[in-house]
Amino acid sequence: MKPLRMSGRRPLAAAAALGLLSVLAAPASAAATPIGTDAPGTAGHQPRYERTLIGKGTPDECFAGVGVAYPPGPPCATGQSKVNQSYLWGMTQTAQSLWFGTGANVNCLTSGRNLRNTTPNVNDDWVCEYGESQIAKRNPTLPATLGDHRPPRLYTYDKRSGRLTEKTEAVKGASTTDANRLSTTAGIRAAGTHQGVAFLGGPALGESINLFAFDTGTGAFLGSVNLPAYGNIRHFVVADGALYAGVGVGANGGNRGHVLRWTGSRSNPFSFVEVANLPAQAADLTVHDGRIFVTTWTGSDDDALAAAVPGTTDEPLSGVAGVWMSPKLSQGERGLTPADADNWTQVWSVDGYEPDPVVARTYALGGLASYNGYLYWGTMHVPMKATTVHIATYPPANEAALRASVRGTQRAISIFRGKSFGDRHQRVDLLYGAAQLPAYDPQGNGGTGLWAAASTGYTPLYGTSGMGNPYNNYTWKMAVADGKLYVGTMDWSYISKDLGQDTARLLGVTGAAAVEFGDASVLADDPPPAPVYGGDLFVFDSTSRPATVVDNSGLGNYLNYGIRNMIADGSTLYLGMANPMNLRTDPDDDVPEGGWELIRLSVQRC
Repeated sequence: MKPLRMSGRRPLAAAAALGLLSVLAAPASAAATPIGTDAPGTAGHQPRYERTLIGKGTPDECFAGVGVAYPPGPPCATGQSKVNQSYLWGMTQTAQSLWFGTGANVNCLTSGRNLRNTTPNVNDDWVCEYGESQIAKRNPTLPATLGDHRPPRLYTYDKRSGRLTEKTEAVKGASTTDANRLSTTAGIRAAGTHQGVAFLGGPALGESINLFAFDTGTGAFLGSVNLPAYGNIRHFVVADGALYAGVGVGANGGNRGHVLRWTGSRSNPFSFVEVANLPAQAADLTVHDGRIFVTTWTGSDDDALAAAVPGTTDEPLSGVAGVWMSPKLSQGERGLTPADADNWTQVWSVDGYEPDPVVARTYALGGLASYNGYLYWGTMHVPMKATTVHIATYPPANEAALRASVRGTQRAISIFRGKSFGDRHQRVDLLYGAAQLPAYDPQGNGGTGLWAAASTGYTPLYGTSGMGNPYNNYTWKMAVADGKLYVGTMDWSYISKDLGQDTARLLGVTGAAAVEFGDASVLADDPPPAPVYGGDLFVFDSTSRPATVVDNSGLGNYLNYGIRNMIADGSTLYLGMANPMNLRTDPDDDVPEGGWELIRLSVQRC
């Protein structure tokens, strides 16, 4: 379907990919592949890295056409094999092991909820059936936006032995209640470990979250819980000897947010207290300068995980995403308590950078990390979301105005850093971004509306939005390893044409204007480079130099459009990849395979 523009090597052979059906060991033949110095865009001397594929989603269903009953298999005597588990969505670690879980067909859920696209579509790479799926037909109360839902899977990986173990059956076999909770979990979006307990959890199909707990020493399943007070959970962090989690309230977490502190134990794992009240859901969390810092999302969530509440809208709220700072962890009682819940401070806001107020409402903030005295963070942009919201807010009068709106609303990621938050010496730098961005004046041009360049109030220190790639739309995760800061992105170039055309059809756009949707030319003032498919991994090795490219083609599989998770273990990184190409399952063709991947990235020592 797509011309192959690969800058990296062909992915590891299918024989090296793990079939994750029960308890498996990483095959000895899964050889490490060197990357690094030959990555396009790499500047200066760079270390070489070894990439090892540890685990991968494998076909779990047969597909014979939209709305057609699923044939038995795989293997599939009728139809073709399909891999539903697309994201390695939540991941955490202990000294000896990784714990992680997956999300299925997340691109379909995103497109359905955020872009309101529930018309089934199928191409060479993926299918989204929406309301025509067999799941939706068997469950007529399930919204069409969730028709591609499949229950997640749970795993642990022993870093010493290289053994990968699936824990899904441990949950399903524990009780009917536990099995039902897992089947109604949209995906394992968050993971955290502390004091011998591993939590794997995510939003339920309704307006709540489900958590599953395991004993990290024995691997035993400890139980599960549904928390109806919250609608989304993304990340955990350990700070000053305590475990915290960021959550959202309402459908998709879109109403407001909290930070929870764990007060439980192995024998009572599901005890939490609220230690932050936030106007938007918490996205990612990190520790910096003796405090917890949180990035937020506003309004509707990016991943369409819960049905909308009747009578409400999924459009963003009036607020915008920001960075929030906790009180000092050392003040008073150790760590944060409920008394601290209203004492958090917003130290940065998107509307201090984005000049268009409607576009600003569609921003989210993603990964953040503390590095050499600075806090680093980046922005997130659901593809075509700003366009659809802006067109709904200010309907274009004609085709020329529509094309201007498409062009004016495109944003790639921006990367910021700051220090000395909350005092008169506070400083925020824009590292990658724009000095000017398009902003819409509805009263301009004689009242017909006008797009014009407006100042952001910043001058980027190192480069353009997207870190030089206009298709980088998510700053998904940051991690510090071996004295370096790594930044993992989502690059939507591989899906841009199809997603753009789907959005155009949804909005009733035809002709030349429809071509604009997803066209590379709308993403930059200058003609952008030809897309290099696959998520990007960058590294900062100093606070005084720009980032360099570790890999810009999906870490060996260009269908890996993003690095959803990243965990540092000394100088080693474990990367959880997002790859929703659910129909790419043929190991014998010239296209890599779809489905989540777990990758170990190690620095080669000279």
